[in-house]
Amino acid sequence: MCRRLLPAAFLILFLIGCGGSEPDDPVPTPNPSNLQVDVEFIGDGIVRVDFTATNALYYKVSFGDPGSSLERVDGNTATHQYSDKGQYSIVVQAHSTEDQFVVDTERIVMNNENMGLDPNTGYETPDSYPGYNLVWRDEFDGTSVSDDWTFQIGDGCDQGICGWGNDELQYYKEENTKVENGFLTITAKPESAGTKAYTSSRLITQGKQSFTYGRIDIRAVMPKGQGMWPALWMLGESISEIGWPNCGEIDIMEMVGGTTNNNDGTVHGTVHWDSNGNYANFGGKTELEYGTLSDEPHVYSIIWDEQFIRWLLDDVEYHVIDITPGDLEEFHQPHFFIMNVAVGGRWPGNPDGSTLFPQEMRVDYVRVFQKP
Repeated sequence: MCRRLLPAAFLILFLIGCGGSEPDDPVPTPNPSNLQVDVEFIGDGIVRVDFTATNALYYKVSFGDPGSSLERVDGNTATHQYSDKGQYSIVVQAHSTEDQFVVDTERIVMNNENMGLDPNTGYETPDSYPGYNLVWRDEFDGTSVSDDWTFQIGDGCDQGICGWGNDELQYYKEENTKVENGFLTITAKPESAGTKAYTSSRLITQGKQSFTYGRIDIRAVMPKGQGMWPALWMLGESISEIGWPNCGEIDIMEMVGGTTNNNDGTVHGTVHWDSNGNYANFGGKTELEYGTLSDEPHVYSIIWDEQFIRWLLDDVEYHVIDITPGDLEEFHQPHFFIMNVAVGGRWPGNPDGSTLFPQEMRVDYVRVFQKP
């Protein structure tokens, strides 16, 4: 123990040596953590972003518009109005100091609904092309399906292809189709019919409207969700005599619904045929830059001539096949149209708990153009 009396000159040194201490190191500023970001679509292009984080003293937000940058905001909320449809990245930084922060990015799609636009706003094609004549069209402007279409009813068993040859889960009914406001709408819904747990519709122009070659445009809005399988396609008129795949099949568009690999935003175009006694197919696909095929109308097209079939989405070519080889004779014969929404099947798989019903495919027009 240091208790003896010392001269005053030694007192300061004594206090430092026996009872004094060095100043404490400054307490470090804790890093932010547990950043939570919630995005709410208000309508008319407006979004509200709420954010919280542990140890955050302030926040910076960027809404991802061209030329935008991170800006400091007061409080835990920020709002923004977008002027254009598209996909955007909202970036939120939670700061405890200027150099200490955590970040979260939320990707959003500003589609027709979120922008407060007419749901029918989307890509359109003209009703004339240089070098082509418009030879047939259905604009679905009335209140009923035209005589050019016939409903196929049932589950395919009466044709010897139960489940329509693909283990599909729907029973086709006429009642699942309506024509109003310039669109033909096919509705798929959970409803018992026959031995099936879902109903939908399938329409064909067989024996009424069939075509060889030309440009075909179909403007439509797709359903979405796991197990949904909408299709706009064609079969050879000879199917009744020689069967499938000998008659040929041209799939103008198919979608196999689901969120995996953005299935709801992917278009498939395919042909099927008989190649010297063997089944053959050749397909391609393309994916939307953002969003899903249910967000707004798109135009699905083929340009079909003596040499090629080309597939287009909104006038952009994404797939082509040379049909001049001799084993592709099927594609130089008349084909009729089919429109349907299947539920389940070997390709898309079955609906699950994430699939919301009812689902709709809405068709605005079908147009066929041919060279004179």
